Amino acid sequence: MSGIKTNGQKRLVLVAGRSHPELAEAVAEALGSELVPTDARTFANGEIYARFDESVRGCDAFVIQSHTAPINEWLMEQLIMVDALKRASAKRITVVAPFYPYARQDKKGRGREPISARLVADLFKTAGANRIMSVDLHASQIQGFFDGPVDHLFAMPVLLEHFRASLDRSELTVVSPDMGRVRVADMWSDQLDAPLAIIHKRRDPLVANQVTVHEIVGNVEGRVCLLVDDMIDTGGTIVKAAQALKDNGATRVIVAATHAVFSDPASEILQSACVDEVVVTDTLPIPEHKRFDTLTILPIAPLLARAIHEVFEDGSVTSMFDGAA
Repeated sequence: MSGIKTNGQKRLVLVAGRSHPELAEAVAEALGSELVPTDARTFANGEIYARFDESVRGCDAFVIQSHTAPINEWLMEQLIMVDALKRASAKRITVVAPFYPYARQDKKGRGREPISARLVADLFKTAGANRIMSVDLHASQIQGFFDGPVDHLFAMPVLLEHFRASLDRSELTVVSPDMGRVRVADMWSDQLDAPLAIIHKRRDPLVANQVTVHEIVGNVEGRVCLLVDDMIDTGGTIVKAAQALKDNGATRVIVAATHAVFSDPASEILQSACVDEVVVTDTLPIPEHKRFDTLTILPIAPLLARAIHEVFEDGSVTSMFDGAA
């Protein structure tokens, strides 16, 4: 039987959707466990079916799914798997969504807009989830959308380890690409003991619907700039920020982000001359045709496995990040 048994009582069970099998396998390997064999398929009309090939009664189940395109299909698959676990008498069900779906729709910016991040939390709850685990939520308040424990993990320790080994910190400046990311960039500057710069995007009153002016608060001339963000979607914002840094005298620009959404044309424009290196984690699958020479992908599975182990053993997830996030 798959899973880890403890004291003949608790049993940890890992199940995974079909969106990112490599990540799920890596998490299972890091835990010294195996994924429960699952019969998951999509019928001709698009309906999804999932059944587990062994008993999950009384287990502590973790459902791993990465929400990449087609995002609605993978969200639905995860909900169906949670429902199947609930109906099969799993004792506790944890949704492991490294990249939380619809996280950018976390508030009403204008009238008649949805708050889809809250809707997703409600869907997980209704399906039968007892808790949610995610990495670098776009907005921390999403934790309050779910009526139950939310384990908010940070990829910062994984990324920091890479940069501490590869960068000369004496010439480094950490840069926030916009005002909304200042708090995160501030934590990075503390951890790397490097100064902070902020890019303030201003609209040119003479050009409609376009951000054309980038004012940089802080000194970047002659510096290696580390641009930090939670995700890269199309890459437009980050490349414009990188160009502004180069225009202001930065010697190198390195981009660090947790989630590589990489919607087209991200892979092409990130190879621009103004971006020297891009470092991301594998919370989302990155197909070969979207990879490029200056891209570094760091594994997130050890972090997820450690958090799953802490939850299973009733340990502390917070202690994983004390002093680092």
